Amino acid sequence: MQRLFSTFPGGLPGIGLLLLRAAAGMTGMTQGALYLTGRSVPNIEAWAMGVGLAACGAFLLAGFVTPLVSAALALGSLATAFSWISPPERSIFSSVLPAILVASIAVAIAMLGPGTFSVDFRLFGRREIIIPRNPGSTSSRV
Repeated sequence: MQRLFSTFPGGLPGIGLLLLRAAAGMTGMTQGALYLTGRSVPNIEAWAMGVGLAACGAFLLAGFVTPLVSAALALGSLATAFSWISPPERSIFSSVLPAILVASIAVAIAMLGPGTFSVDFRLFGRREIIIPRNPGSTSSRV
């Protein structure tokens, strides 16, 4: 799992990644909610897309399995933009440009990593390894 994460920057870069994750995640959750509530007769395609986008947005907002869910969010937003999956009546992605913007932000997050302010950092982040001294050894030589 460590290979999925390049770095966990802290400070201002970590806050910047948090803001990017929040923007893309909240957009994904909103688009997912529109899929779930926007149709009078729900079909399985709209339901799956809505649940998928909402889950990806929530996971991205929390910073959990960030590279995988940001790639899925990018694919979902592009699928909506290019009409691979029919959009709901009300959609955030009314044209292709907003969807490409969200997809590019999600791909950038996948490449940069989640940052210090994430669940991924707590699970897979930096660790301090303390090696205790052997209490039975003597340091004097004969």
